[in-house]
Amino acid sequence: MVKVYETEFAGRTIRVETGKMAKQAHGSCTVRYGDTVVLVTVCRADSPNEGVDFMPLTVNYMEMTYAAGKIPGGFFKREGRPSEKEVLGSRLIDRPLRPLFPEGYYNETQVIATVLSVDLENDPEIVATLGASIALGISDIPFNGPIATVRIGYIGGQFICNPSLKQQKESDLDLLVAGSDSSIIMVEGGSRFLSEEALLEGLAFAQESMKGVIELQKKIASEVGTPKMKAAAPHIDENLMNRVRQFAEERLKNALKIPVKQERYSTIGSLKDEVINALAAEFEGREDEIDHIFGDMKYNMMRDMVVRENRRVDGRGPKDIRNITCEVGLLPRTHGSALFTRGETQAMVVTTLGTSEDEQKIDALSGWEYKTFMLHYNFPPFSVGEVKILRGPGRREIGHGALAERAVSKILPADGVFPYTVRVVSDIFESNGSSSMATVCGASLSLMDAGVPTKGHVAGIAMGLIKEGDRTVVLSDILGDEDHLGDMDFKVAGTAEGVTALQMDIKIEGVTAAILKEALYQAKEGRLHILGKMREAIQTARAEMSPYAPRITTIYVRTEKIKDVIGPGGKNIKGIILETGVKIDIDDTGKVNIASTDGEAAQKAIDMVRRLTQEAEVGKLYMGKVKKIMDFGAFVEIFPGTEGLVHISQLAEERVKTVRDVLKEGDEVLVKVIEVDRDGKIRLSRKDALGQTLPQ
Repeated sequence: MVKVYETEFAGRTIRVETGKMAKQAHGSCTVRYGDTVVLVTVCRADSPNEGVDFMPLTVNYMEMTYAAGKIPGGFFKREGRPSEKEVLGSRLIDRPLRPLFPEGYYNETQVIATVLSVDLENDPEIVATLGASIALGISDIPFNGPIATVRIGYIGGQFICNPSLKQQKESDLDLLVAGSDSSIIMVEGGSRFLSEEALLEGLAFAQESMKGVIELQKKIASEVGTPKMKAAAPHIDENLMNRVRQFAEERLKNALKIPVKQERYSTIGSLKDEVINALAAEFEGREDEIDHIFGDMKYNMMRDMVVRENRRVDGRGPKDIRNITCEVGLLPRTHGSALFTRGETQAMVVTTLGTSEDEQKIDALSGWEYKTFMLHYNFPPFSVGEVKILRGPGRREIGHGALAERAVSKILPADGVFPYTVRVVSDIFESNGSSSMATVCGASLSLMDAGVPTKGHVAGIAMGLIKEGDRTVVLSDILGDEDHLGDMDFKVAGTAEGVTALQMDIKIEGVTAAILKEALYQAKEGRLHILGKMREAIQTARAEMSPYAPRITTIYVRTEKIKDVIGPGGKNIKGIILETGVKIDIDDTGKVNIASTDGEAAQKAIDMVRRLTQEAEVGKLYMGKVKKIMDFGAFVEIFPGTEGLVHISQLAEERVKTVRDVLKEGDEVLVKVIEVDRDGKIRLSRKDALGQTLPQ
């Protein structure tokens, strides 16, 4: 049976339809917001995967090009591998959903959000997240929803819910917030140096804005939802748990105090193997249970150590930042390089400068887009001491790169100030927590080393949270263990002036506004400390770029002269490139960028462009060439493509009977410009140039 529901969402109507499309899925709905329409389906396996003790969730967000009335670019003319935007969209849906499945539900589950229509004003990602929550809510899959996602902007001192694309470009804030009616679950976004207080106000505004669509979801689930299947409650064998504790508790406590990651992991791993082997005969075939109990014991011990002793696994206090070293200019042939090390996390970050030819061209639903700044993040397996097949970037790498790019982009020079395409690559050499934030710091250092005139340093820090009952501890600069075993992963990047990017995932309910405020201000304290360390390595951008970086010189020509630079069939510009080896880019406004690592070649190209586009100046002398003789005078080319008329009266002091008495075609003659009229016609005089010489 088809059911339709509507409500107001940020001043516009959102429409939900169930029972019409994809009826064989376990849950499905279409959601329309303006002319943006998304179909969301959810399906599950009939039984849990054998031996799985985690929630195997897959989320796929797909933008069909027909949604915008387009045919895909490229050779194959059909949708292929997910674009970066689709990968990021999948993550935005996945992250708030994943913590809401109950423990014990281990059936493989897939959410697919298909963008069917897009109006380029209303965000399909927001619609898709809402649809995913509804589809799960009406299915038999156990799910502790509903949730909603809103985008928050900030223009002229006012917060805006779900701003249009035009408003997003004007906004000082771009914040995606997912949550329930009682708590925030996920935050993703950036700002133009907004304060922590403004961000907290934005989060409160977001939670208030999503209440209407959450109430709508409750109504939909109550009317068309199916009974939920029961998740298998985890069985705890008290006898087995006590035996594991007796064997390993004290030794595990000591192992958790080993500060070096690999040594700690090795000791704990060996201890777990000992426990399993020691109890194998007594509890035959129950190795997985022993493993699970050991993991729970480790989880509780680590958290108890933080809450009761204010001591972390590496011996730090809650606010302590690991030791930091910053080095720049390490690689001789790159344009800019930096090695940022924080504890056992290390990022080698390299900046490469290019021209407009190096811009990234993106076939987006909104049309072709061009990126002049790219930040790419790589996470090789050796960074954590593992052996894995090297493949292309995964979702995590794309997500971390996008977060770092958002943070760093705010410090780049304004458009038109620095005419380069900039690519930053972060290779993680070691990882033990917060490698994306190490990338932010390393990118800032590397850009300055490359001579990019940034607005200052930007630094990032990852915050964590341990909450046990009424006791909470906010952790600065978290380790990998604290991310995995903690209740929050909160990454904040910014300058001394304010925040440029943030990302937050909360795994529990009950994280109050007061806790978020404490985390934000503690993050600021840590960020300022890190910025101080970075300034010790390099304070401002280098005045000179690497000798291997292209030098781009910008000159301007009149728009009507663009054709003269290009020439028929591109003859002139190709000739300049062939003769000098430079790269030349000219746009419709007459801006000409000439790039070369050879200063002499660049100057030669500049001179050639100027010769092609130069204009006659009244009173200036030129050595011209007679192109055509007429009864009334001679046409003289004073520079390539530009001719003027020497009237017969301007040929000599005395009266001239015929032009050919003085000049013939092909003669070189010194002339002076005496007039350029409003139509651009040039009058020349040989008479006024007699007795003069060209200036050297």
